[in-house]
This record gives sequence, C-alpha cells and structure tokens, in this order.
Amino acid sequence: MRRQPRQLVYDLLLWFFLSVLAAASGPDPFAEPGRFLFVTGGRVLLLGVAVAVGRPWPLAAVVVLLPLGPWAFDEGLATASWDFSGGQATGDQAWPLSLLAVKIFPLTPTTLAVVWYAYLTGRRLARTWPAVVVFGAAAVVGAGVVLSQGGLLRLWVTMVSGLVGCYVVPYLLGVLRQGVLLQRERTQQSVAAQARLRERTRIAHDMHDSLGHDLALIAVRAAGLEIAPGLTPAQAKAAGELRVAASEATERLRQIVGLLRDDVDPAPLAPVDEDLTALVERARDSGMEVAVEIAPGPVPALAHRVVQEGLTNAAKHAPGAWVRVTVAPGRISVRNGPARGRSTALSGGMGLTGLRERVRLAGGTMTAGPVDDGFELVVLPHAGEGDPHDA
Repeated sequence: MRRQPRQLVYDLLLWFFLSVLAAASGPDPFAEPGRFLFVTGGRVLLLGVAVAVGRPWPLAAVVVLLPLGPWAFDEGLATASWDFSGGQATGDQAWPLSLLAVKIFPLTPTTLAVVWYAYLTGRRLARTWPAVVVFGAAAVVGAGVVLSQGGLLRLWVTMVSGLVGCYVVPYLLGVLRQGVLLQRERTQQSVAAQARLRERTRIAHDMHDSLGHDLALIAVRAAGLEIAPGLTPAQAKAAGELRVAASEATERLRQIVGLLRDDVDPAPLAPVDEDLTALVERARDSGMEVAVEIAPGPVPALAHRVVQEGLTNAAKHAPGAWVRVTVAPGRISVRNGPARGRSTALSGGMGLTGLRERVRLAGGTMTAGPVDDGFELVVLPHAGEGDPHDA
C-alpha cells in the first residue's frame, strides 16, 4: 500500500516517539555503549519494521514486536502483596515469608507499541482466527518463558496479566471500536437512503399534483377543440390525436410516479402557488364548465389540494362534464356530472389514495364515489386542523 505524504509523516513521527521510549528505557549509552547499541538499536530496528508494515497489516506488526512483549517480570503497572505466613514459598526465599510481591501487568515503554498494534488489529482485521493464532503463539512463548524461570505462581500471574493487558484487552477494544464505526456508517447510510426516498416522494407528488393536472387540462382543451364546429376533418383528427397523446402522457406520468413514490414515508409537499380562484379560472380557461361556491368564513387549508384533485379527476374521467365546487369551513366537495366525451384515462392512479392519507393525517374524513350519474369527492376537515403537508 502506497502511503500518502501525511500518512508517511505520521508514521515517521510514531517511529521517532517509540524509538525515544525505547532509548529511554534501555541501557545507558555512556556507561554501556556496546549494550546500548545492541539492545536499543535492535528495539529501534524492530519498531521501524513494525511501523513500516503496521498500517496495512497491523497483525504483522504484532508478530514483528513479539520480542518486545510482556516478558519482564521485574516491572509492572501494579504490585500485589500476598501473605504466605502459613508456609514456606519454595523458590522465593529472598522474600519474607509473610510477604510476596507479584508484578501485575508488566507493560514497559516498549510494549506500548505492542498494545497499539494489537488495538489496530482488532479495529481493522475482518477475520478473527489470524489474531487468535498470533495471540496463541504469544501465549506459548510466555508459557515457555515462565517455565524456563521455574514456573513459580507469581510468574504465572505476571505473565497472564501481561498477555491480557498487551494483546487481549487492546484487541477487544479495537473490535468494539470497529463495531461502533460500522454501526455509525450504517446509520449514516440509512439516513441518506431515507433522505433520497423522501426526495423521490416529493418529486412524485409534485409531478402528480402539478404536471398531471396540467396534462389533464390539455386533454380537456383538445377534446373541446375536437368537437368544435367549423373544423375540417383533418383538423378534428389532429385535435383527437392531441387529446389521445395527452391522455397517454398522463398515463406514462402515472407509471413514473408509481416508480418514484414511497408509500411508507410520505414527504411534505408545497403544491402550485395559487389560490382557489386562480385554480378554478385555469380550469375554466381550458374549457371546463366549473361553478364555485365559497361560503363565508376561513377556507380550510386542505381546500386547494382537494379542489385540484377533484378537477383533475373530472377532466380525465368525465371530459365535457359540468363541475360544481363547494367550499365551506366544515366541508369541501367537488362534484361532476356525466361525461360528454370518451375518456381515455385509466383508473388506478395514486391521486385519491394520497389525498385520503393527507386528509386522515389532518384529522379529517374523505368520501369519494359515484353519485347519480356523476362523481363526488367530499372532505370534512376538522376545525382548526391544517394541511399536514403545509399545502
């Protein structure tokens, strides 16, 4: 793996820091220059190799640093005093019979490198068995060192605590850190996926509410032009083709919206920025026969969306029919009469389904279905409830 310049600088600084620790804990270079060169120079060399291979292969660095493991029994982070007053401690006659000092966690300055790369092994290694093999080899080496010095109980305690402190604990901390980072990454990916779904839903609703409404009005205009008097057969045929093309485009739009839509997590939507009067006038300009009655009082927040959906459905499914819009503080209705022309629209769109959910979230009720020879959409909003999608 080729290092970036910043990584190279970090590795050199790490090697320098570990080398300083190794030199500080080694023999005196003035009193014992030969031993200093042999011991400290060997440690610095091992540390250099470990730093060189430790970034891409931290477990290899652990193997390289095995000679710097917790093999010193006279140094430790803690010392435990055991009471042996009840009997003689064979092999430890140098200690008082009532007190035996046991070193716990023999971590020296040079073993900090072992701890660091054991931690990186747990954090970066995907599989567990290579680490188990290396740590098992370290345990075998430690057992050999203890047995070579008599196999005393205090030595076993020192060695086991050293192996746990140098290898096992840092490795487990690295595994824990890796799990935390993976969980955080999954959470970020989940949040990004939800954001994409919400944006797709917003686009889908925007396309349905705005573009679908406009296409329906184009089809109405073409239908009115098709039956207008004074047109030649070719002109009437062209108007009919335009009406069919607009209806087919509406159907393709419905299919695209179906692909973009997310039924699980509907997103907020701001429809076309126009009031009810402008919405009705635009429908009238397209050739629809629309009558409007707005009762005194506050206009429900859902009114624009309900009227828009009602006019769109009437334009698609009942071309040429009269439409009556009634808006009151406690009731919104859009009713149309029988169709005067042939409808080319297909049923099964998401308009009424999405509107029903929006009304439900606002705390209202909605009914839609055939009435006499036409169709009626009725919404009863609760007083004081607004559009949940800020329409």
